[in-house]
Amino acid sequence: MKQRIFNVLFLCSGNSARSIMAEALLNKYGAARFRAFSAGSQPAGKVNPLAWERLRMESIPHAQTHSKSWDEFVKPGAPELDFVITLCDKAADETCPLWPGQPITAHWGVPDPVAVEGEGRRLAFAQAFAVLERRIQLFASLRPESLERLALEVQVRAIGEAS
Repeated sequence: MKQRIFNVLFLCSGNSARSIMAEALLNKYGAARFRAFSAGSQPAGKVNPLAWERLRMESIPHAQTHSKSWDEFVKPGAPELDFVITLCDKAADETCPLWPGQPITAHWGVPDPVAVEGEGRRLAFAQAFAVLERRIQLFASLRPESLERLALEVQVRAIGEAS
């Protein structure tokens, strides 16, 4: 019997760093059960070079990731989403599109490494990556097919409190 694949969309306003790293991480850690995507409300149109660098350093495959608008996920033919997770406070505060299929939503706020200037910038990317990796590992350990929707929603939202 074929196991169901759950679609997950990670959102940040610019879709250039945190959401890109989250997409790549879940596609690594949850590959058998989850398919991750990322998007932004105001996409930068390119991935931050330090996000690429961090993914390469951690040996995380990322060839398919690119900066794109969340509009791609409300068009006909878009993957039906099971989960939509915001990673930045700006995106969490914006009015999101009406996602087809009523996915479970959660906010996992992660400080924006792109906002850090100077010497501490690479460290900020490493810290954001570490937080995301821990949360994604917790998320990938969930068994959505065996939980009721409300229990699943509570668990997904609680992951956003993990550091």
